[in-house]
Amino acid sequence: GKNEYDLLVVGGGSGGLACAKEAAQFGRKVAVVDYVEPSPQGTSWGLGGTCVNVGCIPKKLMHQAALLGSALKDAQHYGWSISQPVHHTWSVMAQGVQNYVKSLNWGHRVQLQEKKVKYFNIRGSFSDPHTVRGVTKAGKETVVTADNIVIATGGRPKYPAHVAGALEHGITSDDLFWLKESPGKTLTPFVFNVSLECAGFLTGIGLDTTVMMRSVPLRGFDQASHISKKNHICFTTQQQMASLVTEHMESYGTKFLKRCFPTKVEKLKSNRLQVTWKNADLDREETDSFDTVMWAVGRAPDTKTLNLEAIGVKTNSETGKIIVDASEATSVPHIYAVGDITEGRPELTPTAIAAGKLLAQRLFGQSSELMDYDNVPTTVFTPLEYGCVGLSEEAAVQRHGSDNIEVYHAYYKPLEFTVAERDATQCYMKMVCLRGREQRILGLHFIGPNAGEVIQGFALGIKCGATYPQMMKTVGIHPTCAEEVTKLHITKRSGLDATVTGC
Repeated sequence: GKNEYDLLVVGGGSGGLACAKEAAQFGRKVAVVDYVEPSPQGTSWGLGGTCVNVGCIPKKLMHQAALLGSALKDAQHYGWSISQPVHHTWSVMAQGVQNYVKSLNWGHRVQLQEKKVKYFNIRGSFSDPHTVRGVTKAGKETVVTADNIVIATGGRPKYPAHVAGALEHGITSDDLFWLKESPGKTLTPFVFNVSLECAGFLTGIGLDTTVMMRSVPLRGFDQASHISKKNHICFTTQQQMASLVTEHMESYGTKFLKRCFPTKVEKLKSNRLQVTWKNADLDREETDSFDTVMWAVGRAPDTKTLNLEAIGVKTNSETGKIIVDASEATSVPHIYAVGDITEGRPELTPTAIAAGKLLAQRLFGQSSELMDYDNVPTTVFTPLEYGCVGLSEEAAVQRHGSDNIEVYHAYYKPLEFTVAERDATQCYMKMVCLRGREQRILGLHFIGPNAGEVIQGFALGIKCGATYPQMMKTVGIHPTCAEEVTKLHITKRSGLDATVTGC
C-alpha cells in the first residue's frame, strides 16, 4: 500500500529537526521518531538532541558561570569592592541551566506542531526499508511508513570497557549537566574537547578538578610543533595549539596527570571513588579518591536498536558510523543520514543543521545544492578559548607540501588582561597560507578571550577565498583581540625556516 509519510526522520536532534521542519515548508507530510535511552546512571531528557540537552547549550552556560568567577577576581583591580571569599552554589546554576534546556525541549515540540510535523516518542527500528516500528511508553506498538527516511540519531558517550568499575561508578557528559548537586572533587580521564571544557568550568567555579591524559590533548586539532636547526642551534618556532590550552588550564588551577591511564574504580565505604591508574613515566601504580569520575573517551553512533544490517544500510565496521555520499545518501535508495551518525563528517551542530536543510531542499524543493564541509569554524570553550577555521598546519602540509606553505604567527596580550595583571602567555594565533603571490589563507587558529566570536567573523572571509595581503589591508577594530589577526606580518615561518623573537 501507499506509504503514510513523504519523509520520516529518525532522531530528534539538530540535524533531524532541521530536515523535518524544512521538508514541511514544502507542504510534505513529515514525521519525526525520537526516543532518549536513559544513560547507565539513569539520566534522560527531552526533544532536541545532544546539543540542546547535554552538549553545546548547557556547556556554554556553565562555561559562562566560570568566566563570571574570573571576572569577579579581575573586578577588584578595576575598583570594584568584592567581599572575599566568593562562593558558587552549584544547585542554583544547575536549576537555571536545566530550566532553560527544558524550555527549549518544549519549544521544539511546539515548532513541530506548528509546522504540522507528527512527533512519535518511540524507540524505533527498521522492519523493512520503508517501515519503522516501535513501542510507546504505554506499550502500544506503532508502525510508521515513509517514501524517504533520514537517520539522524547522533551519538552517545562511551565508557572504557577495559577499566574495572568504570560503568558502575562513573558518569559522562550525559549526566554532568543534569546533576542536582555539585560533583565535588572530580576526575575526568582522557582528553577530548568535552573533557577539557568540563574540567575548565568545574575549576572555574571552584571545584578541585583533575584531568588524566594518556597522550596528546585535543586530538584532531592543530598539533604542529616544529624545530629548526640553523648553525647547530635549535629554535622552537611553535608550541602546539592544544598544549597552549592545557598550559593555561594548569595555571588556571586544573590539575593534570600526564602519561597516565586508569585501570580500575572502586567505591569506598565513604561513598567516595578510589581510582587506580598506571603512571607510564614512573612505571608504577598510583591511587587517589574523588567524589565524581566523568569519562570522556569519545562517542559511539547511536545505531544499536535501528536494525540497519537487516535493511542493507552499510556502516564503517570500525566506527559504526553510516557511510554516505556527497548527497547524504546511504547504500539504500531513499534512506539518508545526516549529522554525527555519518562517517567522515564534523561532529558539529551547525553542519548537521545545514546538511539537514539542504537535504530536504534537494528531496522536495528541486534544489541540487550539496553541503560544503570545507572551512567550517569551531571553538573549544576552555577557560582560554581555542577557535579555528580551515586547515591545521599538519593538514595543509600534507595536502600541499611543506615547501608550499607559509605560516604567520604571533603572541599577543589582550588589553583587558593588563590592569588585572592576568597572564597572557598562552594568547596566541597563527595563519596558515599557501606560498606564492596570492597567499590564500588555508587556516586560522586563535587562542584567547571570545575566540568563537573572533573566528566566526573571519570565517566568512576565509570561506570566500581571502588572502594574506587582503587580511593585512583589513582595518582592525582598536583595541580588540581580533585586531591582532590583521597585524600578523610581525613573525612568519616558511617550512622549517624560523624567525624567532627570543629563545
